[in-house]
Amino acid sequence: MQCRRAPASRLMPVIHRIFAALLALGSATASAAYRVEIEAPKELRALLSEHLDLARYKDRDDLSEDQLKFLLDTVDEQVTQLLSTEGYFSPVTSVNLEPGEVKTVRLKVEPHQRSMVSAVAIDVIGSAATDAPQTVNQIKRDWGLPVDQPFRQATWAAAKDEGLQTLQKKRYPAARLARSEARIDPEDNDAELSVQYDSGPGFTLGALHITGTKRYPQSIIENVNPLMLGEEYSVERLLLLQRQIQNTPYFGNVVVSIDDDPAHAEQAPVNVRVTEFPTQRLRAGGGYATDTGAQLQGRYSHYNVFGKAWVFDSQTKIEQRRQYGAFDLAMPPDQRSFVNSINTSYDRTTLQGVDLRSSRTGLKRARSLENYDTALTLDYYRDQLRQENGATLPPNTVIRPGEHRALVPGFSWTRRAVDDSIFPRSGHLFSVQTGFALQGLLTDQTFFRANARYKHFFPLAKRDVVILRTELGGVFTKGSSASVPASLLFRAGGNESVRGYSYQSIGNTQNGTIYPTKYLLTASAEYQHWLSQQWGGAVFYDAGTATNNWVNKSVKTGIGAGVRYRSPVGTVNVDLAYGVQAKHIRPHISLGIAF
Repeated sequence: MQCRRAPASRLMPVIHRIFAALLALGSATASAAYRVEIEAPKELRALLSEHLDLARYKDRDDLSEDQLKFLLDTVDEQVTQLLSTEGYFSPVTSVNLEPGEVKTVRLKVEPHQRSMVSAVAIDVIGSAATDAPQTVNQIKRDWGLPVDQPFRQATWAAAKDEGLQTLQKKRYPAARLARSEARIDPEDNDAELSVQYDSGPGFTLGALHITGTKRYPQSIIENVNPLMLGEEYSVERLLLLQRQIQNTPYFGNVVVSIDDDPAHAEQAPVNVRVTEFPTQRLRAGGGYATDTGAQLQGRYSHYNVFGKAWVFDSQTKIEQRRQYGAFDLAMPPDQRSFVNSINTSYDRTTLQGVDLRSSRTGLKRARSLENYDTALTLDYYRDQLRQENGATLPPNTVIRPGEHRALVPGFSWTRRAVDDSIFPRSGHLFSVQTGFALQGLLTDQTFFRANARYKHFFPLAKRDVVILRTELGGVFTKGSSASVPASLLFRAGGNESVRGYSYQSIGNTQNGTIYPTKYLLTASAEYQHWLSQQWGGAVFYDAGTATNNWVNKSVKTGIGAGVRYRSPVGTVNVDLAYGVQAKHIRPHISLGIAF
């Protein structure tokens, strides 16, 4: 015998409505308060306790005897409907009402054997049947309720939905579920499933249709648009357009969609609806980092300078061991998504006995895509370095005291290939920066500079991840680099460097003062275990050096452990690290943001 069971979601509301009517008409003079004890397998007991009317109304003090009798009379049907959603179609139910000061209802449920899936038939009609056989095969391969698995209503619904989404995500946004059936044989505990999808026609993308722009020109969106006219529809490609628009400073909310009318599948218009940021924005805040101490910061931005969507951005940061200020004026993206800007900044640090004041003015042409950032720069550096106590620097220090300048054409490139840009668990990040300067061209000494960083994430099981990172840098000159601006040289130590040592405390040490060096090499291995979605712990090992020559290098190492917390803007790291050579324990607090 074969039969089809109506889903509990259809019959249960009918019973609820009948009981609600009885409750409204019931006598308030009699109270049938009672308690319920359910004997059933653990996972089913939780389901019954939550959804059975008999359990839900046990604490009502206005329940009459007639209403309680109704609940007892209908409990068998309710149990059958609830358990059918878990694949038990022939449960046996017994219920006893025991008298007492507080009545006790004892409900015993024997679910018997669960129905198992014995056959699955998946069919796709529409253009996907001939044009996208690989998509059809993917639906069948990834089917979420295969043969020999227990039948569950929720899993059955999820499997159908996942198959539909596979079609709708790429090329077939108008796909629909044409037919589905679960044929249940309660006697043989058998479930035969069949589902048919209608993919509809394949869609291609047309021109942008932009709404919501008032202050800023639509050309901004058109210039960062990565979509090609006539390309195959893809949810991922629409999301890419959305992210590219949100990466500009002009729009706070972006919704990208198409009209999925099958009659207009060819070059369907791409609808872009935006909400603009106000023209001006003022921000302020405070914080603390173990590298540079307590801090106050402020930022003012104007997004429509000259009425042409030029962006003026100014910011200042005052820290215990650093003071920083910057101004930037940027044009809107051009037709190749590049942003041209002019910038100037001043940065003063007083670290490890060195007072370093660096000013920079430059031009920049940069483009930020989904996985790549590229920038061409021309910067003029003017640095002043001296000891904090005013003493004369030792003769073997790599840099001379006083002012040094350089005009540096540069290039930088960053690649991101991670599963999550804020909380990555797998993939890698790589960035490289290069620059050169020629003596006589607003430059005191000829040099070439390169700096590279690499970070790799290895997921382990569901809650663990290993993070490996390294950084390598060098300034290459003929002879010494005494006249290279100090801000272009290297020191190590601190967060994202070698923990267990204070910020920029690894370098050329002379008379207790630590000066910048020509070369840098650091590496780190960290193991993280997450106890929950937000909280985790870590152990790590760091090593590195900053040196003027590799022969006399001194490698510093640090080991430690810490706590990790996933905040809305990134992972907060709180570490205790032991510097092996320094023989000192040092705390480190930082916000981990992928570069």
